Amino acid sequence: MTAPAANAAAHSAAGERLHGLDALRGIALLLGVVLHASLSFFPQQIWIVADDSTSIGAAWLFFAIHLFRMTAFFLIAGLFAHMMLARKGWPGFAKDRTVRILGPLTAFWLPVMAGIVTALVWNAHANGLVVPGAPPPPPPTYDWTNFPLTHLWFLYVLALFCAAALILRAPFAAMDRSGAWGRAVDRVTGVLVGWWMPALLAAPLALALWMDPKWIAFFAVPTPDEGVVPDTAALVGFGMAFGLGFLIDRRRDLLARIATWSPLFLIVGVVSGVAAYVLAGGPKIAPMVEADGAKALAAAVVALAVWSSALAAMGLCLRFLSGRSPVMRYLSDASYWIYILHLPLVMLAQVWVQDWAGPWQLKLAAVSLGVFAVCLASYELTVRHGFMGRWLNGRRVPWRKPKPDVVAAPAE
Repeated sequence: MTAPAANAAAHSAAGERLHGLDALRGIALLLGVVLHASLSFFPQQIWIVADDSTSIGAAWLFFAIHLFRMTAFFLIAGLFAHMMLARKGWPGFAKDRTVRILGPLTAFWLPVMAGIVTALVWNAHANGLVVPGAPPPPPPTYDWTNFPLTHLWFLYVLALFCAAALILRAPFAAMDRSGAWGRAVDRVTGVLVGWWMPALLAAPLALALWMDPKWIAFFAVPTPDEGVVPDTAALVGFGMAFGLGFLIDRRRDLLARIATWSPLFLIVGVVSGVAAYVLAGGPKIAPMVEADGAKALAAAVVALAVWSSALAAMGLCLRFLSGRSPVMRYLSDASYWIYILHLPLVMLAQVWVQDWAGPWQLKLAAVSLGVFAVCLASYELTVRHGFMGRWLNGRRVPWRKPKPDVVAAPAE
């Protein structure tokens, strides 16, 4: 076992905060802003906003981030869910998840949609798509099959997984009074974790992708952002990640093993990721309808790239970012708020800069850094130190108070 891996094991075994996973959550948050900001710079338009400056590099950037980001998020979410369930019991767990997941989903969906609609209307006016005096188009109609969850789909699906964890765990907990079943599950989890892990986990995901007639290879695991019934491939891919994280929290020692194998996972992730991009044909939005050999190969390579890159990200953060970092802790705390707020701001910023002169890299940086600055400022001023901080993060950080001056006693 390497020294960084041993440190990760020591921290987790001692029951300390998993700083490496906090760092991964903060990094994934930052990349999420870049991910959505990159969409307007694709060489072909697949996003509402199309910038004047485009490059295939933006598509590569999006693909690299999208491969691992949400799978890594659900890995962390599953691990933290088991941690909370063990600490609070099922009543406390159910209450916490209702307040901190379903509550924000319900409260922020309408403001987020209003921001997105505002960006769409602005973009339509900016590009001359609105004819003065013409009647407005009919409003869209929504039902359970096409309800726009937007990027908040993550909260909806996470709530489903948490409910499923409670439902599935209850009968096993009732039958397993002696703990024999739990020990057997822990042994199976231990067998799963090794250099072979990405290939084993990729097999069921590849099958689900291959069987999905609407699967678009460029988007890897489909994000279920429309409709109240998630896609089967999304349930398989993200559900496996949540379940794996849930089981790994029972075996914290396995985190060190993941950290040890992370360089290999990274190599496999890079090689399979490049191959997956090529097999997907780049940023194409046409689904692979026919379940033929070409689709099977693409599904297998994409699934391997998803799992190897997500495990590499997890392991590398455990190896190298397991020390205490005030910056990473702050970003981790702020990540939930930034996740909720960022997409409408990204779209508004994209509309604002789409006609500016300059290279796409500079405009992408301007959009990303500007949105990130607004989100962080609003978090610090309106969330972190008030009731919303307790609501979203489970704790309110008080404003720092100046220490009273200490007057030295006169010498006798």
